[in-house]
Amino acid sequence: METGWYLVIGLAAVMIGAEILVRGASGLARSVGISPLVIGLTVVAYGTSCPEFGVSIAAGLAGLDHAALGNVVGSNIVNILLVLGITAVLTPLSASRQMCLFDVPVMIGASILLLVLGWDGVVSVWDGLILLACLVVYTLVALWRGRGRQEPPAESLPANDGAAPSKRIWDDWRFRVGLVIVGLILLVLGSRWMVDSAVDLARRIGVSDLVIGLTVLAVGTSLAELAVSAVAAVRKQADMSLGNVVGSNIVNICGVLGLAAVVSPSGIAVPPEALRLDIPLMIAVAVAALPVVMTDGMVSRREGAVLVGYYAIYTAYLLMNGAQSPWLTVFRTALFIAIIVTGLALVGASFRQLIAPRRDKA
Repeated sequence: METGWYLVIGLAAVMIGAEILVRGASGLARSVGISPLVIGLTVVAYGTSCPEFGVSIAAGLAGLDHAALGNVVGSNIVNILLVLGITAVLTPLSASRQMCLFDVPVMIGASILLLVLGWDGVVSVWDGLILLACLVVYTLVALWRGRGRQEPPAESLPANDGAAPSKRIWDDWRFRVGLVIVGLILLVLGSRWMVDSAVDLARRIGVSDLVIGLTVLAVGTSLAELAVSAVAAVRKQADMSLGNVVGSNIVNICGVLGLAAVVSPSGIAVPPEALRLDIPLMIAVAVAALPVVMTDGMVSRREGAVLVGYYAIYTAYLLMNGAQSPWLTVFRTALFIAIIVTGLALVGASFRQLIAPRRDKA
Protein backbone atom coordinates (compact mmCIF):
# COMPACT_ATOMS: atom_id res chain seq x y z
CA MET A 1 0.00 0.00 0.00
CA GLU A 2 2.87 2.34 0.85
CA THR A 3 4.44 1.82 -2.57
CA GLY A 4 1.12 2.46 -4.29
CA TRP A 5 0.68 5.71 -2.40
CA TYR A 6 4.16 6.85 -3.40
CA LEU A 7 3.28 6.16 -7.04
CA VAL A 8 0.09 8.24 -6.77
CA ILE A 9 1.80 11.05 -4.85
CA GLY A 10 4.69 11.03 -7.33
CA LEU A 11 2.32 11.34 -10.29
CA ALA A 12 0.49 14.22 -8.59
CA ALA A 13 3.80 15.97 -7.83
CA VAL A 14 4.95 15.62 -11.44
CA MET A 15 1.73 17.03 -12.87
CA ILE A 16 1.48 19.90 -10.35
CA GLY A 17 5.17 20.67 -10.78
CA ALA A 18 4.80 20.75 -14.57
CA GLU A 19 1.84 23.14 -14.34
CA ILE A 20 3.67 25.47 -11.93
CA LEU A 21 6.86 25.34 -14.01
CA VAL A 22 5.07 26.18 -17.27
CA ARG A 23 3.18 29.07 -15.67
CA GLY A 24 6.33 30.45 -14.06
CA ALA A 25 8.51 29.99 -17.15
CA SER A 26 6.02 31.59 -19.55
CA GLY A 27 5.58 34.53 -17.17
CA LEU A 28 9.35 34.83 -16.78
CA ALA A 29 9.75 34.92 -20.56
CA ARG A 30 7.40 37.90 -20.74
CA SER A 31 9.18 39.64 -17.83
CA VAL A 32 12.72 39.45 -19.22
CA GLY A 33 11.81 39.89 -22.90
CA ILE A 34 12.90 36.42 -24.06
CA SER A 35 10.73 34.15 -26.18
CA PRO A 36 9.05 31.08 -24.63
CA LEU A 37 11.05 28.97 -27.12
CA VAL A 38 14.37 30.11 -25.64
CA ILE A 39 13.06 29.67 -22.09
CA GLY A 40 12.12 26.11 -23.06
CA LEU A 41 15.51 25.50 -24.68
CA THR A 42 17.45 26.77 -21.66
CA VAL A 43 15.76 27.20 -18.26
CA VAL A 44 13.15 24.45 -18.67
CA ALA A 45 15.51 22.09 -20.53
CA TYR A 46 18.17 22.35 -17.83
CA GLY A 47 15.56 21.80 -15.15
CA THR A 48 13.88 18.77 -16.70
CA SER A 49 17.30 17.18 -17.27
CA CYS A 50 17.96 17.15 -13.52
CA PRO A 51 17.02 13.43 -13.22
CA GLU A 52 19.49 12.58 -16.00
CA PHE A 53 22.16 14.69 -14.29
CA GLY A 54 21.64 12.84 -11.03
CA VAL A 55 21.64 9.34 -12.51
CA SER A 56 24.57 9.81 -14.92
CA ILE A 57 26.84 11.70 -12.53
CA ALA A 58 26.24 9.15 -9.77
CA ALA A 59 26.96 6.37 -12.27
CA GLY A 60 30.12 8.13 -13.47
CA LEU A 61 31.44 8.58 -9.93
CA ALA A 62 30.74 4.92 -9.22
CA GLY A 63 32.52 3.80 -12.38
CA LEU A 64 29.30 2.52 -13.97
CA ASP A 65 30.15 3.88 -17.42
CA HIS A 66 27.55 1.90 -19.34
CA ALA A 67 24.77 3.15 -17.08
CA ALA A 68 25.84 6.78 -17.50
CA LEU A 69 26.03 6.48 -21.28
CA GLY A 70 22.89 4.39 -21.58
CA ASN A 71 20.88 6.85 -19.50
CA VAL A 72 21.74 9.74 -21.83
CA VAL A 73 21.30 7.86 -25.11
CA GLY A 74 18.11 6.13 -23.96
CA SER A 75 16.61 9.35 -22.60
CA ASN A 76 17.26 11.17 -25.88
CA ILE A 77 15.53 8.42 -27.85
CA VAL A 78 12.60 8.50 -25.43
CA ASN A 79 12.38 12.30 -25.63
CA ILE A 80 11.91 12.31 -29.40
CA LEU A 81 9.90 9.15 -29.97
CA LEU A 82 7.77 9.03 -26.83
CA VAL A 83 7.67 12.51 -25.29
CA LEU A 84 7.37 14.43 -28.57
CA GLY A 85 5.06 11.75 -29.97
CA ILE A 86 2.62 11.72 -27.04
CA THR A 87 2.63 15.53 -26.86
CA ALA A 88 1.81 15.83 -30.57
CA VAL A 89 -0.98 13.26 -30.23
CA LEU A 90 -2.51 15.40 -27.46
CA THR A 91 -2.31 18.55 -29.58
CA PRO A 92 -0.48 19.34 -32.86
CA LEU A 93 2.67 21.40 -32.28
CA SER A 94 3.68 24.30 -34.51
CA ALA A 95 7.45 24.64 -35.05
CA SER A 96 9.11 28.05 -35.39
CA ARG A 97 11.63 28.86 -38.12
CA GLN A 98 14.40 29.11 -35.50
CA MET A 99 13.60 25.60 -34.31
CA CYS A 100 13.86 24.15 -37.83
CA LEU A 101 16.95 26.04 -38.95
CA PHE A 102 19.01 26.27 -35.77
CA ASP A 103 18.02 24.25 -32.70
CA VAL A 104 17.17 20.89 -34.29
CA PRO A 105 20.36 20.98 -36.44
CA VAL A 106 22.34 21.72 -33.24
CA MET A 107 20.72 18.66 -31.61
CA ILE A 108 21.72 16.56 -34.63
CA GLY A 109 25.25 17.98 -34.52
CA ALA A 110 25.58 17.19 -30.80
CA SER A 111 24.46 13.60 -31.45
CA ILE A 112 27.04 13.18 -34.23
CA LEU A 113 29.73 14.80 -32.05
CA LEU A 114 29.11 12.16 -29.38
CA LEU A 115 29.68 9.41 -31.96
CA VAL A 116 32.91 11.07 -33.11
CA LEU A 117 34.26 11.60 -29.59
CA GLY A 118 33.32 8.07 -28.53
CA TRP A 119 34.67 6.36 -31.65
CA ASP A 120 37.90 5.44 -29.84
CA GLY A 121 35.90 3.62 -27.17
CA VAL A 122 35.86 6.30 -24.48
CA VAL A 123 34.51 9.78 -23.83
CA SER A 124 37.56 11.12 -22.00
CA VAL A 125 37.83 13.99 -19.54
CA TRP A 126 38.98 16.27 -22.36
CA ASP A 127 36.05 15.11 -24.49
CA GLY A 128 33.77 15.95 -21.58
CA LEU A 129 35.25 19.45 -21.38
CA ILE A 130 34.62 19.89 -25.12
CA LEU A 131 30.99 18.87 -24.65
CA LEU A 132 30.54 21.25 -21.72
CA ALA A 133 32.13 24.10 -23.71
CA CYS A 134 29.72 23.40 -26.59
CA LEU A 135 26.79 23.61 -24.17
CA VAL A 136 27.96 26.96 -22.79
CA VAL A 137 28.32 28.38 -26.31
CA TYR A 138 24.92 27.05 -27.39
CA THR A 139 23.20 28.47 -24.30
CA LEU A 140 24.73 31.91 -24.82
CA VAL A 141 23.83 31.92 -28.51
CA ALA A 142 20.27 30.77 -27.78
CA LEU A 143 19.80 33.54 -25.20
CA TRP A 144 21.28 36.13 -27.57
CA ARG A 145 19.04 35.02 -30.44
CA GLY A 146 15.97 35.09 -28.24
CA ARG A 147 16.28 38.65 -26.97
CA GLY A 148 13.12 40.68 -27.52
CA ARG A 149 11.44 37.94 -29.55
CA GLN A 150 8.72 36.89 -27.16
CA GLU A 151 5.29 36.41 -28.71
CA PRO A 152 2.00 37.61 -27.24
CA PRO A 153 1.09 35.24 -24.42
CA ALA A 154 -1.61 32.69 -25.12
CA GLU A 155 -3.38 33.68 -21.92
CA SER A 156 -3.23 37.42 -21.36
CA LEU A 157 -3.35 38.77 -17.85
CA PRO A 158 -6.36 40.94 -16.99
CA ALA A 159 -6.06 44.50 -18.24
CA ASN A 160 -5.25 47.25 -15.79
CA ASP A 161 -7.83 49.68 -17.26
CA GLY A 162 -5.35 52.53 -17.66
CA ALA A 163 -4.38 52.56 -14.00
CA ALA A 164 -0.85 52.46 -12.68
CA PRO A 165 1.11 49.27 -13.42
CA SER A 166 -0.20 46.38 -11.42
CA LYS A 167 1.63 45.59 -8.21
CA ARG A 168 0.22 42.11 -7.90
CA ILE A 169 2.65 39.49 -6.75
CA TRP A 170 2.24 37.65 -10.07
CA ASP A 171 3.84 40.58 -11.89
CA ASP A 172 7.03 40.29 -9.82
CA TRP A 173 9.74 38.46 -11.76
CA ARG A 174 11.10 37.08 -8.47
CA PHE A 175 7.79 35.35 -7.84
CA ARG A 176 7.96 33.79 -11.31
CA VAL A 177 11.50 32.57 -10.65
CA GLY A 178 10.18 31.06 -7.42
CA LEU A 179 7.46 29.25 -9.37
CA VAL A 180 10.09 27.80 -11.72
CA ILE A 181 12.20 26.57 -8.78
CA VAL A 182 9.19 25.05 -6.96
CA GLY A 183 8.02 23.39 -10.16
CA LEU A 184 11.46 21.88 -10.78
CA ILE A 185 11.68 20.55 -7.22
CA LEU A 186 8.26 18.90 -7.52
CA LEU A 187 9.22 17.42 -10.91
CA VAL A 188 12.46 15.90 -9.62
CA LEU A 189 10.91 14.53 -6.41
CA GLY A 190 7.79 13.26 -8.19
CA SER A 191 9.84 11.53 -10.89
CA ARG A 192 12.04 9.86 -8.28
CA TRP A 193 9.04 8.65 -6.25
CA MET A 194 7.34 7.30 -9.36
CA VAL A 195 10.42 5.45 -10.60
CA ASP A 196 11.25 3.93 -7.20
CA SER A 197 7.67 2.82 -6.55
CA ALA A 198 7.20 1.49 -10.09
CA VAL A 199 10.41 -0.56 -9.81
CA ASP A 200 9.24 -1.96 -6.47
CA LEU A 201 5.81 -2.85 -7.84
CA ALA A 202 7.33 -4.47 -10.93
CA ARG A 203 9.61 -6.65 -8.81
CA ARG A 204 6.72 -7.65 -6.56
CA ILE A 205 4.77 -9.01 -9.52
CA GLY A 206 7.79 -10.87 -10.86
CA VAL A 207 8.97 -8.62 -13.72
CA SER A 208 12.65 -9.15 -14.51
CA ASP A 209 15.32 -6.50 -13.96
CA LEU A 210 15.92 -6.44 -17.73
CA VAL A 211 12.33 -5.45 -18.46
CA ILE A 212 12.39 -2.92 -15.61
CA GLY A 213 15.56 -1.32 -16.97
CA LEU A 214 14.29 -1.14 -20.54
CA THR A 215 10.89 0.25 -19.63
CA VAL A 216 10.46 1.83 -16.18
CA LEU A 217 13.95 3.31 -15.81
CA ALA A 218 14.27 4.35 -19.46
CA VAL A 219 11.02 6.30 -19.32
CA GLY A 220 11.43 7.33 -15.68
CA THR A 221 14.19 9.89 -16.25
CA SER A 222 12.09 11.44 -19.04
CA LEU A 223 8.93 11.87 -16.94
CA ALA A 224 9.80 15.50 -16.28
CA GLU A 225 10.15 16.26 -20.01
CA LEU A 226 6.89 14.43 -20.77
CA ALA A 227 4.92 16.26 -18.09
CA VAL A 228 6.25 19.71 -18.97
CA SER A 229 5.89 19.26 -22.75
CA ALA A 230 2.34 17.92 -22.43
CA VAL A 231 1.22 20.71 -20.09
CA ALA A 232 2.90 23.38 -22.22
CA ALA A 233 1.24 22.03 -25.37
CA VAL A 234 -2.20 21.95 -23.77
CA ARG A 235 -1.69 25.53 -22.59
CA LYS A 236 -0.87 26.56 -26.19
CA GLN A 237 2.84 27.04 -25.47
CA ALA A 238 4.06 24.93 -28.40
CA ASP A 239 7.42 26.71 -28.57
CA MET A 240 8.15 25.89 -24.95
CA SER A 241 7.00 22.29 -25.45
CA LEU A 242 9.25 21.69 -28.47
CA GLY A 243 12.07 23.70 -26.94
CA ASN A 244 11.97 21.51 -23.84
CA VAL A 245 12.41 18.32 -25.89
CA VAL A 246 15.15 19.62 -28.19
CA GLY A 247 16.92 21.57 -25.45
CA SER A 248 16.85 18.60 -23.07
CA ASN A 249 18.51 16.38 -25.68
CA ILE A 250 21.28 18.94 -26.19
CA VAL A 251 21.73 19.32 -22.43
CA ASN A 252 21.78 15.53 -21.96
CA ILE A 253 24.62 15.03 -24.45
CA CYS A 254 26.74 18.12 -23.81
CA GLY A 255 25.92 18.77 -20.16
CA VAL A 256 24.97 15.48 -18.51
CA LEU A 257 27.42 13.20 -20.35
CA GLY A 258 30.09 15.90 -20.48
CA LEU A 259 29.98 16.42 -16.71
CA ALA A 260 29.81 12.65 -16.09
CA ALA A 261 32.97 12.20 -18.18
CA VAL A 262 34.76 14.95 -16.25
CA VAL A 263 33.93 13.53 -12.81
CA SER A 264 34.48 9.90 -13.80
CA PRO A 265 37.89 8.49 -12.79
CA SER A 266 38.78 7.47 -16.36
CA GLY A 267 36.10 9.02 -18.53
CA ILE A 268 33.02 7.22 -19.87
CA ALA A 269 33.70 3.96 -21.70
CA VAL A 270 31.72 3.48 -24.91
CA PRO A 271 31.07 -0.21 -25.63
CA PRO A 272 31.17 -1.48 -29.25
CA GLU A 273 27.45 -2.32 -29.21
CA ALA A 274 26.65 1.32 -28.37
CA LEU A 275 28.68 2.44 -31.39
CA ARG A 276 26.93 -0.10 -33.61
CA LEU A 277 23.32 0.40 -32.50
CA ASP A 278 22.37 2.78 -29.71
CA ILE A 279 24.25 5.95 -30.65
CA PRO A 280 23.52 5.60 -34.42
CA LEU A 281 19.86 5.07 -33.52
CA MET A 282 19.93 8.22 -31.37
CA ILE A 283 21.40 10.11 -34.36
CA ALA A 284 18.75 8.66 -36.70
CA VAL A 285 15.98 9.73 -34.32
CA ALA A 286 17.47 13.24 -34.08
CA VAL A 287 17.73 13.48 -37.88
CA ALA A 288 14.14 12.24 -38.22
CA ALA A 289 12.97 15.10 -36.00
CA LEU A 290 14.04 17.67 -38.62
CA PRO A 291 11.68 16.65 -41.45
CA VAL A 292 8.94 15.99 -38.89
CA VAL A 293 8.99 19.59 -37.66
CA MET A 294 9.54 20.97 -41.18
CA THR A 295 6.45 19.38 -42.75
CA ASP A 296 3.85 22.18 -42.73
CA GLY A 297 5.85 23.77 -39.92
CA MET A 298 4.28 21.52 -37.30
CA VAL A 299 4.24 18.09 -35.70
CA SER A 300 0.82 16.64 -36.48
CA ARG A 301 -1.14 14.05 -34.52
CA ARG A 302 -0.41 11.47 -37.22
CA GLU A 303 3.33 12.12 -37.02
CA GLY A 304 3.14 11.94 -33.24
CA ALA A 305 1.41 8.56 -33.47
CA VAL A 306 4.15 7.32 -35.82
CA LEU A 307 6.82 8.39 -33.33
CA VAL A 308 5.07 6.59 -30.46
CA GLY A 309 4.69 3.52 -32.67
CA TYR A 310 8.40 3.47 -33.39
CA TYR A 311 9.17 3.70 -29.68
CA ALA A 312 6.98 0.64 -29.10
CA ILE A 313 8.83 -1.19 -31.88
CA TYR A 314 12.20 -0.10 -30.45
CA THR A 315 11.23 -1.41 -27.00
CA ALA A 316 10.08 -4.70 -28.53
CA TYR A 317 13.40 -4.99 -30.35
CA LEU A 318 15.36 -4.44 -27.13
CA LEU A 319 13.32 -7.11 -25.34
CA MET A 320 13.77 -9.61 -28.20
CA ASN A 321 17.48 -8.85 -28.40
CA GLY A 322 17.88 -9.36 -24.65
CA ALA A 323 16.02 -12.66 -24.80
CA GLN A 324 17.86 -13.73 -27.99
CA SER A 325 14.56 -14.47 -29.72
CA PRO A 326 14.75 -16.67 -32.85
CA TRP A 327 12.57 -14.07 -34.61
CA LEU A 328 15.11 -11.32 -34.02
CA THR A 329 16.58 -11.41 -37.55
CA VAL A 330 13.17 -11.21 -39.19
CA PHE A 331 12.11 -8.43 -36.84
CA ARG A 332 15.32 -6.47 -37.49
CA THR A 333 14.84 -6.74 -41.27
CA ALA A 334 11.22 -5.58 -41.06
CA LEU A 335 12.24 -2.69 -38.80
CA PHE A 336 14.98 -1.66 -41.23
CA ILE A 337 12.53 -1.60 -44.14
CA ALA A 338 9.98 0.37 -42.12
CA ILE A 339 12.61 2.96 -41.17
CA ILE A 340 13.65 3.39 -44.82
CA VAL A 341 10.05 3.80 -46.00
CA THR A 342 9.26 6.30 -43.24
CA GLY A 343 12.48 8.20 -43.90
CA LEU A 344 11.77 8.49 -47.62
CA ALA A 345 8.22 9.69 -46.87
CA LEU A 346 9.51 12.37 -44.47
CA VAL A 347 12.21 13.52 -46.90
CA GLY A 348 9.65 13.71 -49.70
CA ALA A 349 7.26 15.72 -47.55
CA SER A 350 10.05 18.09 -46.52
CA PHE A 351 11.12 18.56 -50.16
CA ARG A 352 7.57 19.40 -51.19
CA GLN A 353 7.41 21.87 -48.30
CA LEU A 354 10.61 23.58 -49.44
CA ILE A 355 9.60 23.94 -53.10
CA ALA A 356 6.00 24.94 -52.38
CA PRO A 357 6.79 28.68 -51.94
CA ARG A 358 8.68 28.72 -55.25
CA ARG A 359 5.73 27.22 -57.07
CA ASP A 360 3.42 29.78 -55.50
CA LYS A 361 5.65 32.61 -56.70
CA ALA A 362 5.79 31.09 -60.18
